[in-house]
Amino acid sequence: MCIIAFIDEATTVKKILEYIGEANQPPRIAPARGPPLWEVVEPAGNDPHWAAPAQPAPESEFDQRFAW
Repeated sequence: MCIIAFIDEATTVKKILEYIGEANQPPRIAPARGPPLWEVVEPAGNDPHWAAPAQPAPESEFDQRFAW
C-alpha cells in the first residue's frame, strides 16, 4: 500500500465520508460500568474455606547451603 495523500482538514474529511456513505461523526462513548456484584445470596458449594489455617511448617528445615 502506498499513501498518496494525507487529509487533515476536518471539513474535507467530513465531505469525503458523507460522499462515500460513511458516518462522519465519532461513535458515542458508552458510560462506564458499575462494579461487579460480588455479594451473593448464598455461597456456592465449592467455595474454599478462607478461614482455614495456613499451610503447616515442614518437618525438616530446608538449608540452601547444600546443593545436591
